[in-house]
This record gives sequence, structure tokens and C-alpha cells, in this order.
Amino acid sequence: MSQHGVGPRAVTRSVVFLTAGVLAVPALAGCGSEDPAGKPLAAPDIQPAGRDRIADGGTLRWAVDSVPDTLNTFQSDADATTTRVAQAVLPSMFRMNASGRPERNPAYLESAEVVETEPKQVVLYKLNQQAVWSDGREIGAADFAAQWRALSGRDTAYWTARNAGYDRIQKIERGDNALEVKVTFSRPYADWRSLFSPLYPKDVMGTPDSFNDGARKKLKVTAGPFTVKKVDREDDEITLARNPRWWGAPAKLSEIVLHTVPRDKRAAELAAGTLDVAEIDPSAARRITVAAKPRSSSSPLMGPGADRSAANALRSWAVANGTDEDAADEETVARKKLRKAAAKYARQQQALRGFEVRKSLEPAYTQLALNGAEGPLADERVRRAVARALDREELAEAVLKPLGLPAVPVGSHLALSGQAAYADNSGALGGQDTKEAQALLADAGWVRGGPVKEQVKEQEKKKEGEKAAGAEGEKASDSSEEEPDGAGTYVVGEDNKAHGRQDADHLAHDGKQYQHPAQGGAPGAYAPQGTAAPANREAAPLAKNGKALTLRFVLPSGPGSQTLRTVADRISRMLERVGIGTDISKVSDESYFKDHIASGQYDLALYSWPATAFPATDARPVYAKPVPAADGSLNVEQNYTRVGTDQVDQLFDEAVSTLDEGESRSLIRKADSRIWAAAGSIPLFQRPQLIAARKNLVNNGAFGFGTPVYEDMGFLKKGAKPAAGPSAKGTAAR
Repeated sequence: MSQHGVGPRAVTRSVVFLTAGVLAVPALAGCGSEDPAGKPLAAPDIQPAGRDRIADGGTLRWAVDSVPDTLNTFQSDADATTTRVAQAVLPSMFRMNASGRPERNPAYLESAEVVETEPKQVVLYKLNQQAVWSDGREIGAADFAAQWRALSGRDTAYWTARNAGYDRIQKIERGDNALEVKVTFSRPYADWRSLFSPLYPKDVMGTPDSFNDGARKKLKVTAGPFTVKKVDREDDEITLARNPRWWGAPAKLSEIVLHTVPRDKRAAELAAGTLDVAEIDPSAARRITVAAKPRSSSSPLMGPGADRSAANALRSWAVANGTDEDAADEETVARKKLRKAAAKYARQQQALRGFEVRKSLEPAYTQLALNGAEGPLADERVRRAVARALDREELAEAVLKPLGLPAVPVGSHLALSGQAAYADNSGALGGQDTKEAQALLADAGWVRGGPVKEQVKEQEKKKEGEKAAGAEGEKASDSSEEEPDGAGTYVVGEDNKAHGRQDADHLAHDGKQYQHPAQGGAPGAYAPQGTAAPANREAAPLAKNGKALTLRFVLPSGPGSQTLRTVADRISRMLERVGIGTDISKVSDESYFKDHIASGQYDLALYSWPATAFPATDARPVYAKPVPAADGSLNVEQNYTRVGTDQVDQLFDEAVSTLDEGESRSLIRKADSRIWAAAGSIPLFQRPQLIAARKNLVNNGAFGFGTPVYEDMGFLKKGAKPAAGPSAKGTAAR
């Protein structure tokens, strides 16, 4: 989901709001001399090397998640691979630097600046005189104009995913010569640098048919260091070849093959020698890190059988050599399979010694989303209580510290540390404070130990059943009480897990072990199922109007989502301390976003948003106030928390319409403060970026904010060494 200057900033973001007049926003950071934007928390880690140290030629095999359905980044089904291809083969007027800020791309632009503000804003682009399309035609005003008409939103025959910015253009014309393009805006547009990145040829943008279908499966005309040589959907790969018409420094690589490999298969593919670079998950990163170290007695055991204890190993040997022939045969087969798997794993580990893990922080952050459309979270006080219950530092440390990355909570919804619009505005909501969270819940009418209708009905039903059973029921009850360990028992203090919470709300809470006075024995002793906890209001669940305060926490169930599930478990425990229960629901990865997040079928959820250098444009749809549609439904755009206000919308509108960059940043920070105060979503941590790369691969890896420079990627010459510096080590940015 990360953005690197080109690609469909599909995350057009919008504003979560604050109830008007209720909360005062504190003074914004940045009033002093120190820039509140700070610096990126982590540097890129790409093993940098000068071009003179890089061999000419070679094929880079790069793992991707999919072969995209379209190569047109402005269509709704474009994905991360669409963006990667566009970065390598198409013009981009601006690209992102290491701080996530846009900078002029000299390969295409000599200059670009606002030359008039009255009566209209006019931007003059002066193009690189060498810039040509792969068919030999010069890049010029006709291409800019075709893209504007396609994306302006005026012709609905174009199936576009977004029109932001292009809908503000009044006209595009040639300047004093063929290398100048003059763009006149009907309304001021602060984020004009976001436009024409990427830029498609007029052959693609010129007609609805060519836009809708012409660039989905192929790109005949390009203008980057590479061209699209082949899209092979049978083998699930895209081959990019060196562009002979490229006017810049020639690409070092002959080809780049983008090959689809599932995340959980990438370590094996790297070991098999079919990949040179791949984004990986933390478990694969640990494998590669361990493989690179010399073996010693202190090396952690990994792979098949590594978790077997000595007792289990001895038992296996005993069964395999025992007198029970059937059991011995079965155990012998299992032991052979284990030895075979262990030998394969050892071979893979040996092969993985040729790789290293390059790490940084991805230009994206993970957030806790709170659905404010209905239920308890429709009350701002409850949302704020959820937020005040969270220890965001603990959550960041749990994910990032084991990876050796800076564990700093994200302080803004609209930018990340180092980006121009960043400032830590979390003070508008406040940090972790259990007492404050409890006070907010009490103010919202949620009290401990209140009656819960569902439980009352269940108890009445149970009593009726016991009466009908008569003496037989009493006998059964007596026998169940005599049952020592096993069915019908639970460990006191473990009955409040996510599953079956409503049935256990009257039992012990907060994970505390309760020992009945009559039982004796050690803490955590077993008690018959249904044993009530002490009459302690502090341990009882919160309730209101006969309902317990339990929130549905929806999570993806796939193998790549373990980190989210770990974070969710910690959040659930934090919420439990203030009396908020969670009912965790794990759903398939395929249905998670479409059927639950986008449709509003959740109370709490974890997902990520990419960072953007243009928050006034891209963030508005994510936080915009939902409005009723003509058919009576609610148009939420990308505001999946359904929390928004007119005030925040107005701040975005003002920020995108002022050409004073300082004023625009100030307005964005004000909007972010109000988004924090509304507590519709809580930014947690910047996502880790873990890349496995062949050790001799340079200028590739964990790019962080920066746009990759594809022509400089390659493999070191024999005997050459990469450059020294922080980006070669992935250390924290200074």
C-alpha cells in the first residue's frame, strides 16, 4: 500500500471529526523554531553503490504479490505491482525523496513552478529536451492535455478511480516552445505537484476505449529506463527490458522479472535460487538472519523438530522401538518424514546464507479503526475511552523492537515523521490513562455490575429447566459437582477470553485468578463451570440498558496477518482493564476488507493507510463526513470509520486551496488535531519494511519513503564493495 511518487494514490484520504464545540484543540506544534515534521525514524536500507561498481547486464528476479489486472494506475483495480511497473517505465514529474517529500525529477523536468496566481493559478513545466517516448515522439503538451481530459471527471465514459486535482484544471496549452507546458487552474490547487505522476502517452489517454482497455494488459509506448517486454499470466510474471531509447544513464540491468510468489513461500523460493529480492514477513527475516550467523551452541534451533523436547524425542524413539508393531511402524514413518524435512530445511538455510535482511519503516502506518456509525462507538465518549485505554508505545514496541526498528508511535493521521505536514498532534486526544478512560465510560452511562438482559434470560431459562427435571436434575447437578478435573470445568480468570464472552461476563474478570475460600489449593485451581466471581464491582463488566459493553473486533485469518492478531490480543487486554470486552472474529483475507471494513460490519479493526506527500488531496476522502446518497444509503467515500465533521472538511478545503505552503501545512495539522480528538481511528505504528536481498544486489532493498531509481539497480562487479553509510545498514535516521 505504500506510495513512492508514482501510482494511483488510491488512498484519497479524508477527515475524521470532532464534535463541534465540545473539545478545545491544543496549540499546534511548530510555533517555535523547531520544525515539528522532524526526520524519518529510519533511513532507507538499499546497499548503495556507485554505478562504476555495478556490473552491466543481468536479470533481477523480484517477488510481487500478483500480476495486476491493469497496468493503468488510474483504474480502481490497480495494485502495488501496477505502481512498480509504472515507476520503471513511465514519466513521473515529481518523485519522493528519503523524507517523503516531492522533488523534481530531472530526467523529465528542467523546472516546474507557479508563474501566476492572479487572476488564475498558472504552472509552467519546462521539459527535458531529451525526453521522448519509446516510439521516438517527444513528450509534450498533447500528452498532458490528454491525461487532463481523461481524469477531469467531465467525461463519464472514462472509467477512472479518481479525479482529484485534474478537476481543478481549466486548460492546458503549449508554452513558448514545444518543451513548455502551461497549465491554468480554474481554482487554486496547493497539491499541483501530485499531477502527471505518472504521465501516460496520449495513445492511452486520448479516448475512453484506449483508457479503459488499452493499458490494462500491455503498454506499447513507454518513457522510462525500462519497457514492458512481456506480461505472462500463465507463469504469473511481468518482464521489463532495458529501454534502448532511454536518454538518461543506461539501466545497469538487462531485465527485471516481477514474479508472483505468495508471502509464505518466499523463503523457500529464495533458497531455491529463483528469486533475488523479496519483501518478507518477520519469521522469514529471522530465518535469514540466523542463517547468516556462524553456527554455535547458542544458535537458536529452527525448522522441523526444533520445538521437540528431549522427553518427546525419547518417547518417539521408545515407540519406534517398542513391541507395538503398528505404533512402531507409524512412528518410524513419522520420524523419517521429520528427518527428511529437517534435512531440506538445513539445505535451505545453507542457501539463505547468500542473502541478507534489509530493513526500514514502510511509508504506511497501522491504525485501530473504530466504527462510529452505530452501537456503543457512535458515542464519542466511548471512542475516546477506547483510545485512552491504549498504550501505543507498548504496541509499537511489541511489533518493531524485536526487528531492531525504532518503536515510536505515529503522532499524525495525515503524515509520517519527516514529511512536511507531520506534527505529533496526539495531545488533542491524550495518552494512555486508565482513570480517564473509566471516567469517560461512566459519563457515557456504562457502569460496572449493571444487569445484563441476556444473562438474566439465560438464568431464568436454566431455572425452568431445573424445575422440570426435578429430582433427576438435582442428581445430575450433584454428580457434576463431584467431577474433579475435565469437562465442565474452567480456570478462574480465563473465562473472559474473546470467545463466548457473554456467557462468562458474570465470572472473574481482568485475568485475575480467583480462589474460592472453601476450595483451598494453589492459585488458579479449577472450579466448576459457572462458579461466580466475588461480588466485586471493580471486576464486573460494564453494562448499560441491559447490555454488556462488548465490541466486535474483526481480524484477517491468513498466515500473513499474525502480527495484526498479536496486536489485537494486546489491545483486547488493555480494553479489558477499563471494562470493555472484545469479541474477536477472524475472517478470510479475501472478505476482510470488502465484506467487513468497507461495508461497516465491525466495531474495531486493524488495517493500514499509506503515507502521502499530498494529504490535502489524498486524505480528504478517508476522513470526510459521510453524506446521505440519493438512494438513502450513506456515501462514506473511504471513511470506513463513518466519523467525520463539516469543520474538518472545511479545513481540508482551505488547505488544498491555498498556495502558501506554510499556511497549507498549518491547516492540515489543525485538521489532524480534530481527527485525533474525534477518536474515529487511532494511529499506532509505522509498518516495518523487511526485504530479503542477495548480498551482491545494490541500490535495492527497503526504500522507506524514497522512489526507487531503477536504472541504478544491479549486481556488484566481482571484487567490488558497496558504499558505506547508514543506508547500507538501515540504521535510524539522524
